[in-house]
Amino acid sequence: MIRIKTPEEIEGMRATCRLAAQTLVMIEEHVKSGVTTQELNDICHDYIISHGATPSPLNYRGFPKSICTSVNQQICHGIPGERVIRKGDIINIDITTYLNGFHGDTSKTFHVEEATPKGEKVRRVALDCMNAGIDVALPGAPLRTIGATIEKLAKKNRCTVVHEYCGHGIGREFHEEPAILHYEDKRCNITIQPGMIFTIEPMINLGKAAIKHMADNWTVVTKDHSLSAQFEHTILITEEGNEVLTDLSGRKTPLPER
Repeated sequence: MIRIKTPEEIEGMRATCRLAAQTLVMIEEHVKSGVTTQELNDICHDYIISHGATPSPLNYRGFPKSICTSVNQQICHGIPGERVIRKGDIINIDITTYLNGFHGDTSKTFHVEEATPKGEKVRRVALDCMNAGIDVALPGAPLRTIGATIEKLAKKNRCTVVHEYCGHGIGREFHEEPAILHYEDKRCNITIQPGMIFTIEPMINLGKAAIKHMADNWTVVTKDHSLSAQFEHTILITEEGNEVLTDLSGRKTPLPER
């Protein structure tokens, strides 16, 4: 069941999404060569707790840490640990906060100090794909338009979209309906409605789309060892268009003029 949020719930979502976004901004200065992914986890954990919230991933379905850190060929759900990030790496940091009964979810792929050509490309395409998906996530539009737009742009840039993981509704639950596919599924007949809140978070591979699960049962990597990047925002559908709740600039996408 898709949950249309009440005005009170929307205000709760604004607060938790703002904190998630602030956490992602805060951690950027710590993303540098020589730091471990565990250290990044601990800094984010302490920041979230100090603001009266808890990290949603911690103990979620057995996940052992407070954030996800996915480096280079890791697509998603990387578990923070003793891995040291190096100059030239790319790393996705995925933050979800639970504040006053609501979850806010966002992620960003960072360069570690210096961008490599391959790292720069996959990061740029992933960001462009997310933004393109947000631009078409408008009331009255078919939900499948989001995935179709993202997949078309990825292919245009000779990159691939991971099919096994998708965006999702979010609110009082970490993961709610609907599933937000990042590729077109013509069987989907859902129409985007005001009051829906969901994430758009395409995972883009520089090589082939095939994935592999690591032995920890969480970390997902590219099967061909190519680089992968991801960006994620939580968005609110409004009568006028959409609002990106995890963008501190107050980004909004209006309906096109007719």
